[in-house]
Amino acid sequence: MTLLVIGAVLAAVLLAVAAGLLVRLVRTRNALRRAALPTGPRWVFWGAVAYLLLPADLLPDPVYLDDIAVLLLALRSLRAARPLPPAPNGP
Repeated sequence: MTLLVIGAVLAAVLLAVAAGLLVRLVRTRNALRRAALPTGPRWVFWGAVAYLLLPADLLPDPVYLDDIAVLLLALRSLRAARPLPPAPNGP
């Protein structure tokens, strides 16, 4: 009986975390659309998110170095592709 209660509490916590992540991903998708970035870097970002969620990794899951590297490369490509602010109209 105790294991059943612990399992139910753990499932509820995991469901809450998953719902929070889903909300953040939807907000990120909307922010990427509003940022007027080219399609390529957006696909790289979503590919990195998919790689983080996939069960198959280059390195075993206790070592998250490959996941971190893929996400950092995706963020770097987003930063490089962001539109430059307009130049000030100086004298």
